[in-house]
Amino acid sequence: MTALSSENCSIQHLLHQSKQPLDVNYLLFLIILGKVLLNILILGMKRKGTRWSFMEYFCFSLAFVDLLLLVNISILSYFKDFVVLGIRFTKYHICLLIEIISFTYGFLHYPVCLLACIDYWLNLSRATRHSSQRQRLLYFLTVILTWISVLAYVLGDPAISASLKTHRIYVHQCPSYVSTQSNWLSLSMLMVLFVAFLISWPEVVALIQAIRIASYMNKAILYFPFPLHSGCTVISRKTLLPRLIVCFLSTWFPFVALQVLILSLRVQIPAYIEMNIPWLYFVNSFLIAAVYWLNCHKLYLRDSMLPTDPFINWKCCFVPVPRLKQVERPISIVIC
Repeated sequence: MTALSSENCSIQHLLHQSKQPLDVNYLLFLIILGKVLLNILILGMKRKGTRWSFMEYFCFSLAFVDLLLLVNISILSYFKDFVVLGIRFTKYHICLLIEIISFTYGFLHYPVCLLACIDYWLNLSRATRHSSQRQRLLYFLTVILTWISVLAYVLGDPAISASLKTHRIYVHQCPSYVSTQSNWLSLSMLMVLFVAFLISWPEVVALIQAIRIASYMNKAILYFPFPLHSGCTVISRKTLLPRLIVCFLSTWFPFVALQVLILSLRVQIPAYIEMNIPWLYFVNSFLIAAVYWLNCHKLYLRDSMLPTDPFINWKCCFVPVPRLKQVERPISIVIC
């Protein structure tokens, strides 16, 4: 009888161990580590020599914050329970830090997009005449102020504070905030792309059919024939729209398909994962294309103040380059 009871106790002990959840902190460490590595990869892949913008500064600040988050999670996971300046830190603070970062990231989508639009619009209309150093200082201060403002809002909002206190009981689950801003922003961009494609789908199909691949100035390029336009200003919006669509989708089509899949399946992605550098560069390309299209009559092709994209050379989608002698008619170059 004693042997049987001891055997039952051992079985119950094994079942109890098997039901224990996996180490959430270790999983969070792997996720943030993967995000940091992805940041390094994307920042290394972007085109060199592009003019700095607000979005560029914010992307680097996001990479820095992700790196700080990884370091803090590593320290908290390694020491587990320690005291610094009279404050006791435990594994619970990893979840608390992730929740605060999730709320902060989740509320950053709209402000960042708005500030990026203002930046491109002012540069395009030549409203900013600051020197390069003053403009970079302005970008840096704007990024710092954006982070501080959103973080202050998160820490000062009573509803968020109550949510952080409520989540203290979920020691092993570590729930995180899922942003609605990114979902609405993604849905809006997809709808605009869909409507734009419907409006100009014959021209888009014609451009895709005319695309050729060649090498120009030691770069792989896509080109398609169309007549040169006179003057230094860009042509009408109707003619420019299909070229912008082809340029955008030639680079970001996999990401567009991913956004469609996420929205269709209603995937709930935590905000600390969803706010990432590939997503920001995707939004950045969309914003630049929108600003180009809305201000097509204000564009001057020789103007060095045109907004630049780290992944798409938008200027080449409407600048004629009649230098390839093997082509009978003048062509325009699209570097992707």
